Amino acid sequence: MQLAVLGLNHKTAPVTVREKFAISQDSLIDGLHHIDEYGAILEAVILSTCNRSEIYAVLDDGDDGKEILRQFLFDLTGNEDDIDCYLYYYPGDACITHLFEVAASLDSLIIGEGQILSQVKKAYAVARENNATSTVLNTLFHRAISTGKRVRTETHIAYNAVSVSYAAVELAKTVFNGDLSESSALIYGAGETAELTAKNLLGKGIKKIYIANRHIEKAKSLAQKFAGEAVPFDKAFTQAGDIDIVVTSTGAPHYVVKPWETQQFMARRKGRPLVFIDIAVPRDVDPDVEKIKGILLYNIDDLKAVVEDNIKRRGEEAKTARKIIKEEVDELIERFQYLSFRPVMVLLTDKAERIRCREVKRAMNKLDELSPLQERAMENMSRMIVRKLLREPMSKLNSAAGTAQEEFYIEAMEKLFKLDALKEKNSEKQDSYRYAQQ
Repeated sequence: MQLAVLGLNHKTAPVTVREKFAISQDSLIDGLHHIDEYGAILEAVILSTCNRSEIYAVLDDGDDGKEILRQFLFDLTGNEDDIDCYLYYYPGDACITHLFEVAASLDSLIIGEGQILSQVKKAYAVARENNATSTVLNTLFHRAISTGKRVRTETHIAYNAVSVSYAAVELAKTVFNGDLSESSALIYGAGETAELTAKNLLGKGIKKIYIANRHIEKAKSLAQKFAGEAVPFDKAFTQAGDIDIVVTSTGAPHYVVKPWETQQFMARRKGRPLVFIDIAVPRDVDPDVEKIKGILLYNIDDLKAVVEDNIKRRGEEAKTARKIIKEEVDELIERFQYLSFRPVMVLLTDKAERIRCREVKRAMNKLDELSPLQERAMENMSRMIVRKLLREPMSKLNSAAGTAQEEFYIEAMEKLFKLDALKEKNSEKQDSYRYAQQ
């Protein structure tokens, strides 16, 4: 058996390809229910996000794993375009490393983003709920999730803003002493940047969001997504009178916020400060606005410097994260190596336990009635004898795991102790991801 992943992501495929191979939840669940029909797929977890579509699987030996998973992807998406140039296929240890980097957000579009770890958790939970996983993928995903958590706990990879929109919100938080729950914001614009800004503001607890756009229908559509309120573009300051933060991102060729209207607005605020964050290019806010008392004005250059510095910091944190991942991967590979011996160990232990129970029962029948204390002494003595007799054979098995002697020791144990024969072991490393159904 071998462990492998096949997929495509933002690094290998443009969005025009990724959107064709996105996997719907219904298709995902239906596919998990039918993995038996592919013969070689023994376990599977499907991870589908806006930036990736991946199938993690345990495959039977002797089959072309890449071709089988490729067909599975086609069946899941209903597409059969020639996408080989966009696909990646990582077997064995490379699969483990890839998943750990995904869970730790090192493989994300934005290093350190937190959404991917919850997406990995959900993908695994869905697969397990639909009986598509067993020992290998259960072990793999539990460890990947805990590694993702460890990276976020032991590094500062997620601490710093790395998008202008997010940096703008973080800046606003700083101005208001880290608490936006009593503040309202006005956003000029209704495009992608405006939407991302609104999402980030809402995530930081903003009390209310107003959206102003020259096309009021677009403003209403965006405001509806965030339980906000759309206001007319030319009367925004009049209708959004309780605002504390103004974020502009219109892309207009001229200033949309001018000193004279801002001066009038500030006169009604009775000294309450107002923060402008202008992330538009060209700028939306007339620089003279900054001269008005109570105004704090930041533009995109102020934010870019923060973003670039934070990207560098995340890059440094990523180096620490990779050390953690390597440590976790090495430990898991070692654990998987022992799985190849697990069937033999289980059979040997079970046989020894059956013999022990049988012989203890015979001895008990030949003795006069024993006290509970004496019975426990007999049980404990027999268990210790079996444990000590098996200690050396088990130790030899463990020490041979993943070595050239692995197959020899498995065969020797089966013959010496007359254990049920197992399938002939393949000496390739993928065999270390074998699991026992016993």
